[in-house]
Amino acid sequence: MVLIRFVYIVGLVLVLIAIQSNSENFRFSLSFVQQAIIGGEFVKYYKSPSTLVHLLNCDPMRPTEDSYRHKGLRKKLTEGIREKGITEERVLNAINNIPRHFFLDSAFDEAAYADRAFPIGEGQTISQPYTVAYQSQLLGVKSFDKVLEIGTGSAYQAVVLAQMGAQVYTIERQKKLFEANKNFDYLKKFPNIKFFYGDGFEGLPTYAPFDKILITAAAPEIPPKLIEQLKVGGMMVLPVGTGEVQRMMRISKLKNGALKEEVFDQFSFVPMLEGKK
Repeated sequence: MVLIRFVYIVGLVLVLIAIQSNSENFRFSLSFVQQAIIGGEFVKYYKSPSTLVHLLNCDPMRPTEDSYRHKGLRKKLTEGIREKGITEERVLNAINNIPRHFFLDSAFDEAAYADRAFPIGEGQTISQPYTVAYQSQLLGVKSFDKVLEIGTGSAYQAVVLAQMGAQVYTIERQKKLFEANKNFDYLKKFPNIKFFYGDGFEGLPTYAPFDKILITAAAPEIPPKLIEQLKVGGMMVLPVGTGEVQRMMRISKLKNGALKEEVFDQFSFVPMLEGKK
């Protein structure tokens, strides 16, 4: 029975891929299925043909209900992150208050509260909650801090910063992700987030200087133009490196203009790329 079901699903996938072969989303559609199979999540989260068709079309059916079950899963996730060493209560409260399943397709309704990353399209991911919490804690966000985020992605990290009281300016280089966030109703609850389509390496000089800068993609080096946009006394948190694994760093801009560099744990991020797409 299991074998029959597997053959049926694989057959359905091949048919749908053939149908989708002329779609601009085809490359991501195939990648999405491959990642699901490799991650052992395929049968668990793609149980119906309609869900599979929907996901291959890459048109997210965002959930809008935040039930007691979701809140229970979120509390469990938050406690797991606490056990991994996150101690900043404002960060933990933000994670506990934000319905992460809203940022993913409804097929991931329960999986959204696993402490892992998920693909969101355009070769990007919604970061692992622990990673989001780790960067947020290193950044030391205070209420009304003016924060520049490089790499909006799903906007989950931006909402965490906004929940912590920051005034967030976030840049996304992928046009499709930028447009998707414009149509994401939940984000309208956060007037303290401003969204921009642009090149993260360039930053937002018109709105500078910033108290804090957070980069959510792996930079090959510390971006000099972003350092220029950082206030004296401000901090930047970013993963640095060109390999599959990078080092998390915190850069502090001192009064004499010098930079203090601190090196922390290893993480794996998608690369930070120049230009817009």
